[in-house]
Amino acid sequence: MSDVVSLELTLDGEADAAVRAEWEALTRAGLPSQAQHKGESNRPHITLLVRPALAEIAAHDLETLFPFPLTLGAPVLFGSGRSRVIARSVVPTTALLRVHRRVHELAGAGGDADHTRPGAWTPHVTIARRIPLDRIGDALAALAESGADEIPARAVGLRRWDAASRTVTDVVGHGTLEGC
Repeated sequence: MSDVVSLELTLDGEADAAVRAEWEALTRAGLPSQAQHKGESNRPHITLLVRPALAEIAAHDLETLFPFPLTLGAPVLFGSGRSRVIARSVVPTTALLRVHRRVHELAGAGGDADHTRPGAWTPHVTIARRIPLDRIGDALAALAESGADEIPARAVGLRRWDAASRTVTDVVGHGTLEGC
């Protein structure tokens, strides 16, 4: 899916900074990381829904659910072939699962990406893509040296990413980190 729309949770400023520090640790180690993605929309986030098209959803149905606490947990690996994605797991909580379920209810039926559907979703924050298999140990070591085992966080907003138009729109909260 290249021209997709996604709905993504954004993090408070401290958690955002902690994830960016991990991106930078991988870069310093000569490894791929999200720090190399220079697009304006590049921000640590948790993807809740991905599909080819999405009508506007009612923000007022979600605003009372924010902010809520999260814990970014241990690294996880995704993918197959000669490289992997490294991400921070997100510990599932009642609040997180409630928001995920509600977003899908409000979005209605659609061609959701399998990995974002309720019951099949693994909440995570991407740290790096395309880590060669023979460098996974180096990447995990760089992450271990750079930060904590867990990162306390708060979900402070929900944004909509439209890949075709390359635009980000805030649904709940705000796009900047000020005041988070």
